[in-house]
Amino acid sequence: MFRAFLVSMLLVMFTGVSHGQVNGLEQGRARAEAFLAGEIAPIWVAMTPQLQRQLGTQADLVRFRERVLNDLGTEQGIEDEETVATGQGMTTYRRTANWSRAPGLVLMEWTFDAEGQIAGFFIRPVPVAASSRFLGYHTRADMRLPFEGTWDVVWGGRSLALNYHAADQGQRFAYDFLVTRDGASHGGDPARLEAYHCWGRPILSPASGTVVAAANTLPDNDIGQRDAAHPLGNHVILDMGASEFVFLAHLQKGSVEVEPGDEVVAGQTLGACGNSGNSTEPHLHLHVQTTAILGDGEGLPAQFQDYSADGTVFERGEPVRGQRIASVEEE
Repeated sequence: MFRAFLVSMLLVMFTGVSHGQVNGLEQGRARAEAFLAGEIAPIWVAMTPQLQRQLGTQADLVRFRERVLNDLGTEQGIEDEETVATGQGMTTYRRTANWSRAPGLVLMEWTFDAEGQIAGFFIRPVPVAASSRFLGYHTRADMRLPFEGTWDVVWGGRSLALNYHAADQGQRFAYDFLVTRDGASHGGDPARLEAYHCWGRPILSPASGTVVAAANTLPDNDIGQRDAAHPLGNHVILDMGASEFVFLAHLQKGSVEVEPGDEVVAGQTLGACGNSGNSTEPHLHLHVQTTAILGDGEGLPAQFQDYSADGTVFERGEPVRGQRIASVEEE
C-alpha cells in the first residue's frame, strides 16, 4: 500500500478572527519552497501558537518533512496554484504538483492570518478513485433500502466528488445515510446524540441472507469524537450469496438483534442507528464487497430496488449524494 495516504498528512488549526488579508500567493510560494528546502526553523517561528501546539515541536515538524520526502519523493513540477479567502480574515494558498514517488498529484496548503502568521498547513496526495473491475456489475441479491421513512444520501455515487469512499478499493461504492429536517441533521443541542434525527432509528436487513459477523458492545462516541481502532463500530455483516457481503456499520451499542449464523430476511430489524466506530455523528454506513473481511475485498455496486429519490421512482438503481430517498411503499 502507498504509505503516504496513511502518514503524510498534517491537519490545520485556525487562529481567531482577524482583519484584512496578506498576499497569499507570495507567502505561500515562499513557505512551500522553504519547506521543500528544509528551512524549518523560520517556518516554525512564523506559526501561530495554536498551530504549534497542534503539531507538537519543531523537531516533530522536521520529522514530518522527512516522512513526506520518504513517501512522496521530491516535487517535480507545479500543475496549479491559487489563493482563496477562507473566512475570518484568513487566506489559503493551494498548490498541486507532481512528485517523484506519488501515483498522482500532491496538494499542499498554507493558511495565513492577516498578520502573515501561518495558521494552517496541509500536505497530502490528491485522492483518486480506486480502480474497479465491477463498474458494470449488477447486484445479484434483491436489495431494499436498509431503513424506513425518508433518509438523506450524505455520500454515495461513483466519483470522488460524490463519494469520498470511492478512493478505497473495498468501499468503492459505499454509502453514508442520515436524516435531516429543515436542512439539519439534528435539532436542539448538537452535543447530544439524542438530538440527531437518525439516532436510534431501526436499521433493517437490506436482503435475505446469513449473518457472518456482528458486534454489539462498543460505546457510541461523543459528537466530534471517533474510534478509529474499531472502524465499523457495532455492525452486522451479511452474506447475501454469490460472494456478495453487505456491511452495516456504526450501530448503537446494545441494539444489535442478530448473531453470526442467524438467517435473516429482507426488512428484518438488525439494530439501531448509532455513532460507534469511526464516526463523528450518528449515521449509517453501508457497503457491499466480495469478502466478509474489511480491507480484504473488492467493492461491489449496491443496487436497491423499488425506491424513490427526490420524488422519482426507481425500480432499481444507485442513489447518489444529495438525494432524499425512501422505499416506494412507505411514501
